[in-house]
Amino acid sequence: MRSWRTLLLAVCWTPMLVSADAGRLLATGGATSLEGTAGGGITPWAVLAGYGERGEWGGDVFATRVETGDYRLDVAGVAVAFSNRLELSFARQRFDLGTLARDLALPENSLSQDIFGAKLRLFGDLVYDRLPQVSLGVQHKRQKDFLIPALIGAQRDEDTEVYLTASRLILAGAFGYNLLLNGGVRYSRANELGLLGFGGDRRDSRSLLNEGSAAVLFNPRWALGVEYREKPDNLSSAGESDWADLFLGYFPNKHLAVVLAYARLGEIATLENQDGLYLSLQGSF
Repeated sequence: MRSWRTLLLAVCWTPMLVSADAGRLLATGGATSLEGTAGGGITPWAVLAGYGERGEWGGDVFATRVETGDYRLDVAGVAVAFSNRLELSFARQRFDLGTLARDLALPENSLSQDIFGAKLRLFGDLVYDRLPQVSLGVQHKRQKDFLIPALIGAQRDEDTEVYLTASRLILAGAFGYNLLLNGGVRYSRANELGLLGFGGDRRDSRSLLNEGSAAVLFNPRWALGVEYREKPDNLSSAGESDWADLFLGYFPNKHLAVVLAYARLGEIATLENQDGLYLSLQGSF
């Protein structure tokens, strides 16, 4: 718990300790996804963490909570980027099994994993290029509580996945408001992001999965959008649903972002209708 409080304090203090270059538009650094990389809540964007330009450092720290009633997911982490070209990130996830742990008297009441990420901007620019910004990302995930995932058929406790994503901000693209479009593909066999291990009795090979998002920026500080993420379904004993959300992002300045979302997560670890609220705080430089 002490480490979580430290990370949350870092989010709050970052706006007072750092400064951002004035060149990039507000909100173009995005928020931070559940896996620690810059983007939306459940999907990454092609943008990199922070607001650093060529030759500059940028980055962020963040803390996120998702509550469904039966489960709770807490995530915290940090990402740094150099020269608006390369991003390195780390996130720690803790998944409280809540209702399931109590009803089934499970040997553990939570699952956790570490995610180490890298994202490289290949070409293009979010706003100023004829081409969209395109980035290639890699994430190595290490599940830290493998007993329950192994019992339900997961094949391994760590794995590496890759994704390719493209993002474009269309100025005045939605009835005079700025419109952000993002789409990507992921090559993965992670069960529930990896919290339930990797691979399964139904399928142990990686799948090509689609994901994307769209957001309207009603003014430089507010964004309203939707996200979608396709999920694999590797475990016969625990079905896995695709994810979607409706989010509202608030960017009062280049140092702080707050994202509130209603997430539809479907079936998770045998419990259906896992819809709930998502709240994320991010400090950037």
